[in-house]
This record gives sequence, structure tokens and C-alpha cells, in this order.
Amino acid sequence: MHDNWFELNHPEKIDSPALLVYLDRARKNIDKVIQEVGAAHRLRPHVKTNKSAEACQLMIDAGITAFKGATIAEIELLASVGAKDVLLAYQPVGPKIDRFLALVANYPEVKFKCLIDHVDAAKPLNEKLLEAGLGIGVYIDLNAGTNRTGIAPGAAAEELFEELVAMEGLNPVGFHLYDGHLRDPDLQKREEACDAGFAPIAQMREKLEKKHQVTLDVIAGGSTTFPFHSKRERITCAPGTFIYWDEGYASGLPEQSYEYAALVLCRVVSLPTSNYVCVDLGYKAIASENPLNNRVKFLNAPDLEPVSHSEEHLVLEAKEGHSYKIGDVLYGVPIHICPTVASYQEALVIQEGEQIASWRTIARDRRITF
Repeated sequence: MHDNWFELNHPEKIDSPALLVYLDRARKNIDKVIQEVGAAHRLRPHVKTNKSAEACQLMIDAGITAFKGATIAEIELLASVGAKDVLLAYQPVGPKIDRFLALVANYPEVKFKCLIDHVDAAKPLNEKLLEAGLGIGVYIDLNAGTNRTGIAPGAAAEELFEELVAMEGLNPVGFHLYDGHLRDPDLQKREEACDAGFAPIAQMREKLEKKHQVTLDVIAGGSTTFPFHSKRERITCAPGTFIYWDEGYASGLPEQSYEYAALVLCRVVSLPTSNYVCVDLGYKAIASENPLNNRVKFLNAPDLEPVSHSEEHLVLEAKEGHSYKIGDVLYGVPIHICPTVASYQEALVIQEGEQIASWRTIARDRRITF
């Protein structure tokens, strides 16, 4: 492999900062995730990473038919590009119910679903569905230890299932599990924890299937655990980062060999001291929720160490006598790609060192139409 695969033939044509997507690498990552789980129908990718029609189309072209998104804009994007099975991976509350149902009504050919983890959220959704003459499938969102959303597997979740069965506008079709808190670098320990967390879910599903004579789907696993869940029968896996990958997962999940397919391009804009280098990669251009030293990895400048970060500038420390010059181009791998993508209006698509297209990051907007 060429060590400098990321370098552009004509970087002088690209203003900075910029988000670059390497098309061939993204396609390879899609092929790899399908191979990992065994078949395209076993996937329901999260589109929060890419947020673009063209990237979603790449996955559809590869045979993936079911997707999920966390915002109304993300699921509207999916419907607009022809996805036929779309999950709102969020429990709609308040005005979001009206927006969701307007979208459902506008795309009758799409099988829309959403998450529910509490009867108090289900009731107003059911009432408005009945008023509109609509019905949707819902997944019960389970809390298996992430403690962000969801209801605990077991008696409470079973009771919620029974309450949903009684609601005419809602059809409980399965369970949704995100166990992204499982990040032990020891692969065996992570898998053991994943299996232990899934055991009561499997028991609950079997119990409810027998009682109601139904088949229930389980959506399980983000990037850290989907390879384990893919070994189980009747599981749909839902990673999202795989398409572009990032340094956070590359370093934390070394067992997964996805390729960097999205980088940020920036430039040296100032040399404020003899050993400080300032680049135009501020808060607005790279995800910055992590500590200062864990936001970006520069592929062609691994010696630079971050010193300070502000809205438009990232100051880096170089060795005395360094050779960095004003205008030098740096290529960085984001530690966290998803919010980094959302910082850019468009992604510049690269193939064989040339920009061949630009993809609008349309679902970074909170509202597209609905």
C-alpha cells in the first residue's frame, strides 16, 4: 500500500479546512461490513456518520435495504434516496411526534419505525397515529448498561411490550439494544460482557414470542460490539462509523481492520514562535469533545503536539529547527468522525488523488422539509 495514499495531486485547488472522502476506501468498508455480518439484510446502518444522500446510496447499491437515523432530517434523507425500511432511533416526544408523522404520511411506501422505552411516550404517539389513520412498528429501546436511554430487559420491558400490544396504532416488532459502553481493549472480556448483557434479552424474546406467537427482531450492536452480535441468529446489526472509520475506533478496536475513508485537510496559517505551528483546524472544523491531545491524528505530521485550540485555530508544537512553512497542507484523521462530518457543509470526494465530486452533508441540518 502506498504510504501517502491520502495526498491530493492538486491540493492547491482545495480551500481549507475541508472534509475529504476517499470513495474507493468507503466502498471497501461497505463491502467489508457486509462480509463481516454475512449478508446485507443483516445490517441496519446508522447514517449519523455520513449524513449525505450519496453515501447512503453507496450502501443501497451494495444491497443494504434497512437503515436508522437519530433525527428527523436523517430519516427524511433516507426516505428521499429510496430506503424502504427506516428506523427513527429515537423516542419521539413533543413536536417531534408531529414532524415524524408528517414524514410517515408523505412516504407511504417506506416502512417507518421508531423507538419507545416508556408508556408515557407511547400514549401520545398512539393517539396521534390513530387521529391520522396511521400505524407504525416500534422497537422497545433497551438499557443494557449504557444508562442513556432505554428500559431494563426483563419484567419492566415485558410489561411495556404488553401495553404496546394493546395500542391500535403501534405494533411492537422487536427490541433495540445499543451497548456502546462496552469498550474493553481485551477482546475476550468485551465479548464476554456483551454475551452476558444479551442473555436476558434472548430469554425475554423467546418468552414473548411463545406467548404471542410472533417473531421479534432484535437490533443489536454499534461499532464496538456488532461483530459479537453478528454470531447470533436473528440479529440485525447497526454500526455506522464503518463507512468512514476514525482514529478513535482504529486505536480502540484494533481487531477491526476498516480503512480511514474520511480525513480533514488543513493548512499552516501562522508560525507564532520558533516551535509553534498554527493550522486552520479550529473547534468548528474537528470534533472537540475529547481532551486536547485526542482530537486529530495528522498522517503527514505525526511529530506535532497540540498546545491550544480555539474556534478557528489549532496551535501545535514542533521541534526546534522544524521545516514547516506557511501554506503546508496537513491531512488529519478525526478521533471522532461523526460530529466532524456535521461540521462541514459538504464532503469533497476523492479518487486517485483528484476531487471528482462534492456531497452535501444535508442531514447535518435539523430540518430538511419536515
